[in-house]
Formats: sequence, C-alpha cells, structure tokens
Amino acid sequence: MAITITTLTENTSDHDFLAERGLSIFIEMEGSTILFDTGLSNTAVQNARVLGIDLSSVDKIVLSHGHVDHTGGLRDVLRETGKVEIIAHPDIWASKYSLRRGSVRFIGVPFRREALEGLGASFNLSKEPVWITEDMVTTGEIPITTDYEQIDPYLLVKEGDTLQPDPLADDLALIIKTGQGLVVILGCGHRGIINTLRHARNLTREERINTVIGGTHLMDASEERLARTTADLREMGIQRLGVSHCTGFHAAAWLAREFGDIFFLNNVGDRLSL
Repeated sequence: MAITITTLTENTSDHDFLAERGLSIFIEMEGSTILFDTGLSNTAVQNARVLGIDLSSVDKIVLSHGHVDHTGGLRDVLRETGKVEIIAHPDIWASKYSLRRGSVRFIGVPFRREALEGLGASFNLSKEPVWITEDMVTTGEIPITTDYEQIDPYLLVKEGDTLQPDPLADDLALIIKTGQGLVVILGCGHRGIINTLRHARNLTREERINTVIGGTHLMDASEERLARTTADLREMGIQRLGVSHCTGFHAAAWLAREFGDIFFLNNVGDRLSL
C-alpha cells in the first residue's frame, strides 16, 4: 500500500513556500485523498499550487480540532474542493478562547457553519472514531491516561457568560494502518502525544507504531514532561518521528538529540512516502 504525506502548511518553510503558524497535511493513499486540517489562512491553497497538488481531488477533510490555526483556511480550501465531507468532533463549534499575558483572544473557527455549507461543506460530526477506509480512521475522543499530559490552562471555552477551561474533547488524530505498523498524524496533540498513541494502539489492536508526524504541543513542556514523553516513545518502539507546528524549538532539539536518525523536522513542502 503506497502512502504519500505532504505538508502544505506549517510554521517553517524554505523560500519556495509560504509559512504560518498553522498546520495542513495532504494524504494520498490507494485512490483516497484526505486533507488533514487547513492552516490559518490561504497558505494550504497557495503551497498546493507550488507543489502541483490539485485540491479538487480531495475526497474528505479531517479537522483535528476547532482552533483557528487548523480551520482558518477552510473557506479558501472549499473554493478549491467544492462539495466535500468534513469529519470532525462536534465541539469544533465551541466558542474557544485563549488567555495569555492578560489578553483574552477568540481562537475558534472563524466562519459560520452555514457559510461553509454554502461553499459545499458537509459536516460529519462524531465523538466516536470514523473509519474513512478499512485502513484509515480518526481517533475520536482521546482518553487522558497519563499523569503528566494535561490541557493547557490558558485554553478556554465560553459557556454562557463565563470562560471555563477547555477540555479539548475535539482534539483528534488520524491513524493509518500499514504492514509496517501505524502511521499517526497529529494536529496539535492537545490531549497528549502519548495518550493519543496509546489510544491508537487500543483502537486498531496494532502495537507497532511506524511513523508519528505533526504537532506535538510540547512548546511549553517542562524537562520532566519531555523526559517522560521520550521514555514512553522509546517503550513504544516508534520507527520515525516528524515534528511540526506547536512542538517548539526546545522540545524539537530535545527530541532530535534523543532519537537521532529517526527524528526529522516536518516542514512545509516535505513529502513522506511509505
């Protein structure tokens, strides 16, 4: 089974592409074409053109969660794809905010649902895993089972007139089953990379993890958390680790040192063939 994973939007690029603080990954697999997240603005569309990728070929869009840096490109993408199913958790439509350095900012989906449906979006909202093919599935809600991976306290959701901690129940990943083990594509990994990988194993009944790629949300992680994450990733025997977006420089350098040749920075324009 041939799989090609191309990163269209990410925080870092070379001179041929646009970069922004967001994520969008294009997956081709046995006649299925999936777009995982859409970035913050129009970079996914612009970079796809540079790469010669025709977004009208997209069969489905999967949204990892409802933050703007993963959904802000939806309108521009839909103008390219036309009618398309969008798979996500119902909480992508929650009213999401961040509170950092004393400033409250709206960070949710920046479009009305009706406007996106008018452009051809058909939303398949599920708390449960959604099987896209017999070998590709979303995680659905990810249980938090580790004692060191927690949701950042500055991420909030508006309930009535008050802001409450956001449990990020909508945070999901995409899993592909291969003959060499699982390929797990992360959006931000808000509910924890280890929690996500454990859930992927339980869901698919496949212990081997071949490749982990995407955002790991370790940018503010303590050294204790990084050390425990490293130990658990080693125990899982991952074969390849490509980090993006919300990993952060310190965490990326840490993981590069710990994992050596199996580690890579996954940036805009990078193509991974399996």
